[in-house]
Amino acid sequence: MPDNLTYNSITSLFQDFKTITKMRLALSVVFSSVAGYFLGAETFQISEVILLTIGGYAMVGASNAYNQIIERDLDALMDRTKNRPIPSGRMSVNTAFAVASVLAALGLFLLYTINPITALFGAISIFLYVSIYTPLKTKTPLSVFVGAFPGAIPFMLGWVAATGEFSIEAGTLFMIQFFWQFPHFWALGWWLYNDYKKGGFFMLPTGKRDSSTALQIVLYTVWTILISLIPVLGITGSLRLSYLGASIVLALGLFMLYHAIQLYKFRAEKNAKQLMLASVTYITMMQLVFVLDKIVREWE
Repeated sequence: MPDNLTYNSITSLFQDFKTITKMRLALSVVFSSVAGYFLGAETFQISEVILLTIGGYAMVGASNAYNQIIERDLDALMDRTKNRPIPSGRMSVNTAFAVASVLAALGLFLLYTINPITALFGAISIFLYVSIYTPLKTKTPLSVFVGAFPGAIPFMLGWVAATGEFSIEAGTLFMIQFFWQFPHFWALGWWLYNDYKKGGFFMLPTGKRDSSTALQIVLYTVWTILISLIPVLGITGSLRLSYLGASIVLALGLFMLYHAIQLYKFRAEKNAKQLMLASVTYITMMQLVFVLDKIVREWE
């Protein structure tokens, strides 16, 4: 019996750790960072990839934990968040703060071990997400614009980790992920509009599920696709994309655009959910295409 209790306790603690750090989101961020690293690296350093992976997860996990501390009372009002560790009472605020602080310190240390500028951007990401984006979520729809800055850092962070500098290549990766976040989070805000409303969050640009919001989603999707294709023009330094790679990225973008147009036409929750999932597919597959395209070009 004691062994079973211990097992259940460890399992419960791990589940709460997953939730407080938003493991699925954190892993997707780490994936973006590693993709950026492979794009920027001239030689593969497994030690740097490990440091970037663990350090990146720690930084994102810390941001999410701090966020849940600040929003604990609002989380208790929404169906999708009321069972999180803090509002459910499974984890105290002090414990969550300790977890967040340890993760932040660990993440900064590991990223600094790679190079100081990587740690600097990691620190900026936490500060913007926790201190500016989180408080603005209940104040103005512009919170999505502010949140897009820390959200766009991971893809670029990988390049900086590999090269030790911010350049036009890193800036391009930043812009791709920056503009992608608008259709992604607006689709999420549309889909979960009623639940967000319970918590008093303003996620949509007009505050409503209307034609103006839907049109902006379509326009930002188009802009995301165009930004993603810029490397094929050969004007972004060593960040390049072949015509084949660009064709695949365009096809992925059109798939996302199709769902954006469907949302504009029907304005239904199911269309918003489909667009949100399509946007996740786009950013993941687009980054993978960039990496594979580089590998193929180096083999030729």
